Amino acid sequence: MKRWLRHHRYALLVALRRLRVQPFSSLSNVLVISLTLAIPIVAASLIVSAQPVLRQIPVSPELTLFLAPGAESGKAAELARRLQADHAEEVLSTRVVTRDQALNSLKADPAWSNALAALPDNPLPDAVVVTLRDSAELAQTAGRLASAWREIDVVDAVQLDSEWVRRLEALLRFGRIGLGLLAAGVALVVLATVFNTVRLQALTQREEIAVARLVGATEAFVRRPFLYLGALTGIAASLIATGLAALALQPLNAALNRLASSYGTQLTVQLPDALSLTLSGCLVAILAALSARWSVTRNTRF
Repeated sequence: MKRWLRHHRYALLVALRRLRVQPFSSLSNVLVISLTLAIPIVAASLIVSAQPVLRQIPVSPELTLFLAPGAESGKAAELARRLQADHAEEVLSTRVVTRDQALNSLKADPAWSNALAALPDNPLPDAVVVTLRDSAELAQTAGRLASAWREIDVVDAVQLDSEWVRRLEALLRFGRIGLGLLAAGVALVVLATVFNTVRLQALTQREEIAVARLVGATEAFVRRPFLYLGALTGIAASLIATGLAALALQPLNAALNRLASSYGTQLTVQLPDALSLTLSGCLVAILAALSARWSVTRNTRF
């Protein structure tokens, strides 16, 4: 065990010395990775901060069932009770809007009052407003119920007020897919940068590696300092990227607060939680170490 720890301590010291010997090159590589990592961190911050706001938005769409003009006055209340009973799992509540209530509501609007006064009778039908329960597939459920309720005899038309729900779901889905693609691109940048860095280090120390093999050094002993070099680069880049993302959020929050205050609300974009950032940093370090291992294996075959 002591021998294993001594080997790893030696590899870590060698990796630190190599970073210190070429400070400009090491710093340039770390900054390239840091700037690349800062972009998905800011994007993840926006998505994480937007979720509490989206939860406060009522996402239960309303379906309005307009009865046929010749339907009896009690049909709307009867239909509302039947829909509530038959679709208790999907329907949150039902509300009847009689033709007289709808006409009085329009007459209260000056834009409609003169036009309605010229009509000989009330042209509006009775209506049933159905509010659906929140669910994972809200838009699909609303569309399915609307299609089924259009077949009811006393129903003349069904108006589905869920187009904005579909747009919201599509926007969130686009954000998640975009963040995933961005993370994949960042992973490729990390792999390529560390691969090239370790390749240059391996070529520079080609003779040293050859001598070490001649005196009995194993492949694991030769590769270990380069693996630490890649992991240290990934850890340093993750820490710097978190700091850059925090700095970038300050002017963004200032502008966002001015916009939100004009609507009488407050909104602040915050970094993801510490556990998520730590796991992300560990993942970057692992990717960098794997890239270093691949590079040193390919470029020290002589």
